[in-house]
Amino acid sequence: MTERVREILSWYGSDNPGSLTNLARMLNHGRLGGTGRMVILPVDQGWEHGPARSFAPNPDGYDPRYHFKLALEAGCSAYAAPLGFLEAGARDFAGEIPLILKANNHDLLADEKDSWQALTASVDDALRIGACAVGLTIYPGSALRKEMYENLRRYAEQAKEAGLAVVVWSYPRGSQLSKEGETAVDVCGYAVHIAAEMGAHILKVKLPTDHIEQDAARKVYEKEKIPIGTLTERVRHVMQCAFAGRRIVVFSGGAKKDDESAIFDEARAIRDGGGMGSIIGRNSFQRKKADALKMLDSIMSIYEGKTK
Repeated sequence: MTERVREILSWYGSDNPGSLTNLARMLNHGRLGGTGRMVILPVDQGWEHGPARSFAPNPDGYDPRYHFKLALEAGCSAYAAPLGFLEAGARDFAGEIPLILKANNHDLLADEKDSWQALTASVDDALRIGACAVGLTIYPGSALRKEMYENLRRYAEQAKEAGLAVVVWSYPRGSQLSKEGETAVDVCGYAVHIAAEMGAHILKVKLPTDHIEQDAARKVYEKEKIPIGTLTERVRHVMQCAFAGRRIVVFSGGAKKDDESAIFDEARAIRDGGGMGSIIGRNSFQRKKADALKMLDSIMSIYEGKTK
């Protein structure tokens, strides 16, 4: 156990030893183990976007076992997916990589002004397949957000009682926000703070733009001269909103980018802004494995400080 990991675990002083042990398993695993940084492979996109949109660019991805192998070979900190994908490989890869069960999910089979995530797996499912953590999505900005918060509270309570860690995808969207507002710096900061207040151990958010959505917030940003001009500054501000950086925050990789230099620039901004790492799905598994491994190697080198 490194001193950095001990320090991070100390941030969660009210948690039971089981949850802390599972959090430590993820922090100590893979190439970045012990550094306090994480790179997580999430593969919930088959459910969230549809299998063809997710896996046709690299048909190997239709096979759930492919993602276990990719996460292992890349040296990822953990692998996150819905129940079916994890069940399809949990026995074959038992104990080889920490698993995060994505316990609520959403499809795109109907138009919606306000999205809703259905609970699709239980805490017992997570324990049965040997997962370290459960992951749940909330949509700050949705008209349905308060029910989501209540569902998250109940589920997180059960997970923590069972000794699991809790990961929250805090993704602003819905009828109360503009499309630009979904990644506005004030909204991203608000979303990460809400997830922290809900008791998440690991918080997943999107990288913020310099747009400010709320008029009341804009006045404060301007009056207090909060620096948000660069992505590094915006990451630093989001970390500030996560209990002054005393929560693990990882940033989404988003849709696949053909220009890898943009991905690496984002990783540098996350590193230099004090972010804890990346949770990068489509930009990984939609590439051929050799290309994905090369890209993930470069990202981890950036987080290690080996690459400027």
